Amino acid sequence: MYLYIGLAGSLGAVARYAISIIMVHDSGFPFLTLLVNLIGCYALAYLMSRRLRFSSKLKSAISTGFLGSFTTFSAFSVETITMIEANQIGIAILYMTVSIVGGIMMSNLGWKKEVGP
Repeated sequence: MYLYIGLAGSLGAVARYAISIIMVHDSGFPFLTLLVNLIGCYALAYLMSRRLRFSSKLKSAISTGFLGSFTTFSAFSVETITMIEANQIGIAILYMTVSIVGGIMMSNLGWKKEVGP
């Protein structure tokens, strides 16, 4: 189990790094962290709310390994503190709000909705 999670975690970290290379964005606003975190919220909710034909090992590898290393709460936290210390309070509040509310909205979009009576 640990090997699967470790391998998937390696792939998640590489995917996150690849996105940062492909989507170079230096506006001062952490769009890349926001993007990967919102994608991760959707993907985790999708994965956890469905009865997919994955083994429990693969499901853990994807959720804990890949998505755990692809998304990054620590970067979100450090970027927020950096903005606050740079006296960019409004931008920091916007970033926190969009990250939290957006994360919940993306999780809701990914979550399986029950259909029928």
